[in-house]
Amino acid sequence: MLHMIITFGDKMILEQPVESWPICDCLIAFYSSGYPLKKAEAYAALRKPFLVNELGQQHLLHDRRKVYERLEVFGIPVPKYALVNREFPYQELDYFVEQDDFVEVHGKRFWKPFVEKPVDGDNHSIMIYYPSSAGGGMKELFRKVGNRSSEFHPEVRRVRREGSYIYEEFMPTGGTDVKVYTVGPEYAHAEARKSPVVDGVVMRNPDGKEVRYPVLLTPSEKQMARDVCIAFRQAVCGFDLLRCEGKSYVCDVNGWSFVKNSYKYYDDAACVMRKMFLDAKAPHLSSTIPPTLPWKVNEPVQPSEGLTRQGSGIIGTFGQSEELRCVIAVIRHGDRTPKQKVKLKVTEEKLLNLLLKYNGGRPRAETKLKSAVQLQDLLDATRMLVPRGRSGRESDSDAEDLEHAEKLRQVKAVLEEGGHFSGIYRKVQLKPLKWTKVAKTTGEGEEERPVEALMVLKYGGVLTHAGRKQAEELGRYFRNNMYPGEGTGLLRLHSTYRHDLKIYSSDEGRVQMSAAAFAKGLLDLEGQLTPILVSLVSKDSSMLDGLDNASIEMEEAKARLHEIITCPRKGSNENGNAEVPWMLDGAGLPPNACGLLPKLVKLTKKITSQVKLLAKDEDEKLTQTGSYEVLPQYDQAKALGTTNIDVGRIAAGLPCGSEGFLLMYARWKKLERDLYNERKERFDITQIPDVYDSSKYDLLHNSHLNLESLDELFKVAQLLADGVIPNEYGINPSQKLKIGSKIARRLLGKILIDLRNTREEAISVAEPKSSMEQPLNGSRSITEELEAVSRCQLKIDDTRRLSSTSEKSLDQEDDDDKETQYRLDPKYANVRTPERHVRTRLYFTSESHIHSLMNVLRYCNMDDSLQGEASLVCDNALERLYKTKELDYMSYIVLRMFENTEVSLEDPKRFRIEMTFSRGADLSPLEYNDEVASSLHQEHTLPIMGPERLQEVGSCLTLERLEKMLHPFAMPAEDFPPPSAPQAFAGYFSKTGGVFERLASLWPFHKQANVTQGIDDGNTNGR
Repeated sequence: MLHMIITFGDKMILEQPVESWPICDCLIAFYSSGYPLKKAEAYAALRKPFLVNELGQQHLLHDRRKVYERLEVFGIPVPKYALVNREFPYQELDYFVEQDDFVEVHGKRFWKPFVEKPVDGDNHSIMIYYPSSAGGGMKELFRKVGNRSSEFHPEVRRVRREGSYIYEEFMPTGGTDVKVYTVGPEYAHAEARKSPVVDGVVMRNPDGKEVRYPVLLTPSEKQMARDVCIAFRQAVCGFDLLRCEGKSYVCDVNGWSFVKNSYKYYDDAACVMRKMFLDAKAPHLSSTIPPTLPWKVNEPVQPSEGLTRQGSGIIGTFGQSEELRCVIAVIRHGDRTPKQKVKLKVTEEKLLNLLLKYNGGRPRAETKLKSAVQLQDLLDATRMLVPRGRSGRESDSDAEDLEHAEKLRQVKAVLEEGGHFSGIYRKVQLKPLKWTKVAKTTGEGEEERPVEALMVLKYGGVLTHAGRKQAEELGRYFRNNMYPGEGTGLLRLHSTYRHDLKIYSSDEGRVQMSAAAFAKGLLDLEGQLTPILVSLVSKDSSMLDGLDNASIEMEEAKARLHEIITCPRKGSNENGNAEVPWMLDGAGLPPNACGLLPKLVKLTKKITSQVKLLAKDEDEKLTQTGSYEVLPQYDQAKALGTTNIDVGRIAAGLPCGSEGFLLMYARWKKLERDLYNERKERFDITQIPDVYDSSKYDLLHNSHLNLESLDELFKVAQLLADGVIPNEYGINPSQKLKIGSKIARRLLGKILIDLRNTREEAISVAEPKSSMEQPLNGSRSITEELEAVSRCQLKIDDTRRLSSTSEKSLDQEDDDDKETQYRLDPKYANVRTPERHVRTRLYFTSESHIHSLMNVLRYCNMDDSLQGEASLVCDNALERLYKTKELDYMSYIVLRMFENTEVSLEDPKRFRIEMTFSRGADLSPLEYNDEVASSLHQEHTLPIMGPERLQEVGSCLTLERLEKMLHPFAMPAEDFPPPSAPQAFAGYFSKTGGVFERLASLWPFHKQANVTQGIDDGNTNGR
């Protein structure tokens, strides 16, 4: 017998002196609560056994400060952090500053979201604080209790002060944590799990164990595992790894820790520890023992199976040989409140002082107020400027003064709305207009000072409870329908790193929250949206925001549209084919558009006058008692997580959401004033979408106010808006294509990069796989096998090098998307195809980008370089799109790429693209055509229409043709920012060592020990 295991019982350890403890050659001892570590150290000093985990170093693990210090000494990456040391609770420290959205430690600033950790390593109460721009609040992480590992507290915004803490930057990891387990410096096993920062719900298997999936470590991560093991002198050691933007960081070291339910890991650990013991105590025996357990030789390899078979039935059946490879969706945000803007010129000293306070004292520089402190300052100043009561008519006769006072009152009401500030909803711009010279306060010389400024307040456009519900429901729909053959298995797909998911959003708050709510439904998450938003959603305003690139063309389209509507004869269309109505200028406009405008103005005035009466009572109460005593408080942060209407406000006869009657009146009064200029007798057709937006919103959310003729106004506004909105993005197909390509140029380029990367990745997996399917039964020598592998690898490297230089293909994205690809470890995962995965890219944006992308897809063949090509969209779909007047809230365009594994890699039909779209929540609030619609209407929610195909049934759109048709309009890959330096790992078969490892697993170790030993030395992720 080589080994004899002796267990020291609790009675012996706690009660007996170390001299009476059994003598051993090798000792496994590690600290836990109540364990006498000092006593164990005395035993080790007395008997001098080989220590698996050194005892003195274990003291370091109880102090997170010492852990980080040790990691840095050994050059192991850690998150950016700072220490706050207090000698007693609530000690005030001059080097520690806390503001609404950041803390500053010794001059080092940490913007929210940031992490707060107690320095005590045994205290597992870790806090994450979120910025006001994401809704604010705090999430507490703790050791698992039942099925919970964290709780979100939306009302907590201030950090703790009762002890000493580490503050560190929050690292977005895509909702996944990695736990690494070493067994000596040459072996590391890693597992991924759902991060507790997402929703705090622990995923468990039928046995009650937390669901985890083994994953491969990159070469740099393997080196980090080795360094951690050596730095702390703990052979068996667990630590936490954060993978963020292509880099990895160690955020915690646990000491003795091991995998809970992996027999393969136990076998590996037994082999490694056996060799470790023999090397220490019997080196003459070590070289004679085979490196594997005798019963593990020649295990059968599991058969391969497809990840996601086709079977979707959306555009026909293409057989079981197809597998889903990529899902790309561009999605509009959910239902929102009407967007609002207030402009006024201010000369008041208090407001001008605010301008100077926040622009650094520069009299000619503008400033933006978004933070809670800034907006509170503005509210305090505005409250002093707005009179408590109304003065007599004789002193308020000047119309401009009256309008100015009304606007100030509106600003005050907007700032008071919601009970607390959040920059995601309200922002104020102050821009100096006039200046004067004044004497300096020091009396020496003069200085410039602003005397008039333009104040612009933007508010509204907030995602409603209905919008959150729509986004979450659509996420659930995608989970169950967009991944054929997976169903709810998508959750497992995501957890196992076989689902390569990234979610992008524009900078708008409603878009970000729509993305977070969608992710909640897609991944079956729970809880508030703020942690989901921060953990899973990346902002990319350059790709998904803004119309600046096409502003000139859009102004030309609006001018032409105004001409067609207001001067029918002058605007009549002589070009185009009546049989193809969407080719005409101004297609979709009602024939009597000019006659509808006066009716629209009349009905708008009627609604405004009714809302004015409702606002009058509220205004009188406000002037008498103050706003907070009249209006029920509406907490926007708490509202972020709900999908139900506020029954209390509805029952009280108040408007839905956070809007009071004063703001509702201001909204309608502005529409009335802007829609028709009575002095100039001129209609502004650009206001038509806003009138439609407001009337639809009030019909859906404020029907309980029973505004007379609101339904009639909606019908008229809808007729006009159905023609105006699509034509704002181009008056005819040629102009639509030009505008669409300018707005969506970057997005189109990114979509093509996504598809190319997926294709290259699939090829890189397929080529070595087909080569390795040849039998290893002795017909080829080991040398021949290695040469074959090397040839395969060279071909892969050449392909990747070519795509890297010509297309920047290896998922070269902007700085928010550093694409190191992480994969399952095939030796440990209970998954048949760990090397195959599905790439999902979700892009959340606004109406402009949905229209622009759709216009490019359907009219791209009109470009001069593509003459004679048919449209990507079939004739039937072109007609349906023409009749689809609105791409409403939660409308989307989906491109799915399938790989046909039965055709050759060179065949263009190897990769097929399927395009579908949905009109979104395109149902009139006046429609009650079934029980579902009626029920949803009571909840202020409209249903989302299902997907419609853009191709003929059975047609095959190849990736090659899609690239050809979209290439003229897409940003070239070389114009995207360069990727970060790669970590020498891009996939399961991306490096020769990985291929060697797979070959080695098929060879009998006891026959070729000398060859396999060399292979193992190059791979520390398992022997």
